[in-house]
Amino acid sequence: MGGIADYSGALVLQWPIREATRVALLPWNEQHLSITSVRPGGLERHCDVPLHLVADPHRPYADVRAWFGRDPARHWAAYVAGVFHVLAREHGVHFRNGAAILIESNVPEGKGVSSSAAIEAATMEAVVAAWPVRIEPRIRAVRCQQVENLIVGAPCGVMDQMASICGEAGSLMSLLCQPAEFQGSVRLPGGLGVWGIDSGIRHAVTGVDYAAVRIGAFMGYRILAALAGLRVTPGQRAGHVQIDDPRWRGYLANVGREAFRRFEQDIPETLDGAAFLARYDGTTDLVTSVDPARRYAIRTPTAHPIDEHERVTEWAGLLTAPAPADAARLGALMYESHASYSACGLGSDGTDRLVSLARAAGPARGIYGAKITGGGSGGTIALLGDASAGETVGAIAREYAGETGRDAYVFEGTSPGAARIGAIRLDAA
Repeated sequence: MGGIADYSGALVLQWPIREATRVALLPWNEQHLSITSVRPGGLERHCDVPLHLVADPHRPYADVRAWFGRDPARHWAAYVAGVFHVLAREHGVHFRNGAAILIESNVPEGKGVSSSAAIEAATMEAVVAAWPVRIEPRIRAVRCQQVENLIVGAPCGVMDQMASICGEAGSLMSLLCQPAEFQGSVRLPGGLGVWGIDSGIRHAVTGVDYAAVRIGAFMGYRILAALAGLRVTPGQRAGHVQIDDPRWRGYLANVGREAFRRFEQDIPETLDGAAFLARYDGTTDLVTSVDPARRYAIRTPTAHPIDEHERVTEWAGLLTAPAPADAARLGALMYESHASYSACGLGSDGTDRLVSLARAAGPARGIYGAKITGGGSGGTIALLGDASAGETVGAIAREYAGETGRDAYVFEGTSPGAARIGAIRLDAA
């Protein structure tokens, strides 16, 4: 719960999946990083990255990002090599020698289950163990987010990295994204279970839809600041501003549903980027930029994180209340969240059909709720049901696969995050 509201400061709850990414790292005297990735079925990728590119603490992030570019032969390695550059810049780690790095993962890519965050988290754990640097788990997650934002070029929030590092098996990670306030774990009641079903439709946070919705939300926050009379000053670069905001502390999620309704009709449904920039100068988001040539949806992407924050807060409250959790209400909030994703334009025929099948199964077959996860526009749905509803979940996946001809992988089970597992050091005899 929470999904794309993380970049607006919402509370999020994430369930760590059983699938895992493993990174083996061998420091050596070569002046490059030799990065190899293998996946089930024997798929192998390899990329050599010059050490001087990532070890220079003065090299701008943009220069490193440009080296990886969008070339598929290089771009995938940015998730790994970027960890070195972020640690060099932000923590002064001296990488005088390179390393051979082997990545093995059974976390499906492009399914909305944080495959990129898993690679960053596992790499971070290995590098921190191999070099003399101590960084607390929360900060390691923030640094992994910087890898993805500043080097990979994906405008993701921090929740995936935090769950991949700090998650606890059998519990939901609770994180208030202001910017990354880890609030511990929330146990799922023994009578309930969580599953995921892959729609077979690939999703990516680098996709245009996700970025446009994020930009629309930040445009909405900027307009709200003007409506509320907050002080706005120019930012450090064109297209960005700073807002003195003691009222909402800089986060759209803090606006609240009641306050937002008072301003809602004054926020345009859509607006051209050029018109927005001419009137409002820019947004506070440092990892995206408003395209003057594009028209953006604003009102709906602005409403989503405000409503989602309240939904997730209620969800967490139901799980932690002294009385048994109201499974029907938990499910209803999930369906509301799914509808809100779709209203933002982040739905897909596959995820909509899976949610429809889950709703049709209903409590009579042990299913209480379902929603799209991750950045939307495909990927995976999460389901909440009775702990014994695994066969119903399997039946939903088989029915969907039969209708669409797509694979419908079922995510079942859980595991701890990288910081809880830790690194294993092997020394030569």
